[in-house]
Amino acid sequence: MAIKPLVPEGVELTLRALPVTVHTGMAMTASPNPHRLLPLALGLFQAALLLFFLLFVTYDEPSAQAEDASSVAKHLYSIFPFFQDIQVMLVVGLGLLLTFLPRYGLSVLTHNFLLLNFSMQWAMMLQGLLHCFHHGQVHLSLHSILTAEFAAVTVLISMGAILGRTSPFQLLIMATCEVPIYLTTEWAIITYLGVLDVGGTITIHVFSCYFGLGVSKALFRASQQPVHPNETSTPRSDLMSLVGMLILWVFWPSFVAVLCQPGDAQHRAILNTLLAMSASAVTTIVASSLMERDGKLSPGHLQNGSLAGGVAIGAVADMAMAPGAALALGSLSAMICLLGSRFLTPFLARKLSLQDQCGIHNLHGLPGILGAAASAVAILVVPGFGDRGAGWQALCQAMGLVLAVGGSLLTGLLTGAMLRMPCLALPPQRLCFDDSLYFKGQEEAEGTGMGSTREEGALAMKEQV
Repeated sequence: MAIKPLVPEGVELTLRALPVTVHTGMAMTASPNPHRLLPLALGLFQAALLLFFLLFVTYDEPSAQAEDASSVAKHLYSIFPFFQDIQVMLVVGLGLLLTFLPRYGLSVLTHNFLLLNFSMQWAMMLQGLLHCFHHGQVHLSLHSILTAEFAAVTVLISMGAILGRTSPFQLLIMATCEVPIYLTTEWAIITYLGVLDVGGTITIHVFSCYFGLGVSKALFRASQQPVHPNETSTPRSDLMSLVGMLILWVFWPSFVAVLCQPGDAQHRAILNTLLAMSASAVTTIVASSLMERDGKLSPGHLQNGSLAGGVAIGAVADMAMAPGAALALGSLSAMICLLGSRFLTPFLARKLSLQDQCGIHNLHGLPGILGAAASAVAILVVPGFGDRGAGWQALCQAMGLVLAVGGSLLTGLLTGAMLRMPCLALPPQRLCFDDSLYFKGQEEAEGTGMGSTREEGALAMKEQV
């Protein structure tokens, strides 16, 4: 009888000590005060960005001629609705899509929002420094912010491979490394090789997927990560994630078409994206029902497969291809996404000990490779590719894919190895996927509002021992 009151106290003392303990699965030593690293680094970065903007960044001079002013206004009104759609996609849609982890919702929404803003500003600074080196002062525009947000998208996608098992400071370090690597790779693929990829299938989705997988492999090495109790989704968390998918599905055509040439090309990009995503949504429901013995739908399949068409169509969205090709590509991308989730992900986890927390390989990697291959085929079939010739352009598409996969995987491995530094200790295993590690008051809320009483926690801890 004397043992029972000690168990809850022991659990409470253990939880208080966990944030400064050594992660048992990794040979790392926790930093003296890990919670201070993030605000210190962000404060220094924001101060450096402020100094850079004060010295080198300005707006374009207002035009004195009515015709020029009208042209500028027309361009702004044509691009700003697309820009707003993309903002909703990244801040709300993508954030909610990742809330399938039931006790990690506050953390994933905050980390997604933080990394978006940090990576966008970091990309703007890097692009501005390069512009200053060649042309002097930087003239800020909505287009430059938009291209910087595309760089931030790669970080948000890569985060999905290591979500919940890493600290915010580690994610910040990953973003610091990934953004300049993306900008360099994007220049090599689009500018140097001349790859056609208006929707970022190769430069964004494929690159970010294999960069994130490389980080995951190097960070966790050969250790098979056990299934954590907090990884199991609940009906409520699946519903929130499904809402995020619907928001992304609605606004995805803006993401693909925003950088297209206004007119026919942009019109085709919107239509092809809608067709591909509609086909992927229907195919996902059909395939998910057939893959389950009882014929019921899997929320995870709906959350990923319905978006696969938008990933695959990006490389060919503005091409003058038949509408049926967009439908076929959307259906194929959904099927390959679901088959990868059922068979390839467990195989990679078993054979390579590869951790892919959010299944980014199924949603971004496999459909991205399919879309890159489709672009090479479309170029050979659709006429009108100028002096380069269809054969050479198709070869460039293949070389761009190889560069995106190989370059991102190698640099991701190097980045993941760097994240293993002793000062960047991983969160304690017991508090992975748990908001209480980063937010005040979550321990009490979980104890009263989520059916996890202190006695139940003590019993679970006792059973583990």
